[in-house]
Amino acid sequence: MKLSRRVSWFLLAFGVWSWFIWITFVKNLWNDGSGLAFDDAGDPTAYFWVHLLLAVTSFVLGTVIGVLGLRGVRAARRTGA
Repeated sequence: MKLSRRVSWFLLAFGVWSWFIWITFVKNLWNDGSGLAFDDAGDPTAYFWVHLLLAVTSFVLGTVIGVLGLRGVRAARRTGA
């Protein structure tokens, strides 16, 4: 399958954006002061585990999408398309 240069750059940008957003989210989740992520004893709550799972899934998907975009950009540069 061939990706256009525009689509390849979009996928690469999406992968980078996804990592940036979710790293920020995980930092905020870890430093949560509202009591949602950690209970009074300092143990993680179900809220924490669910949102950490969402973040890890998004990291994986963002990486896969970004790699596809990077491969498309490299292929477009090689062919001069």
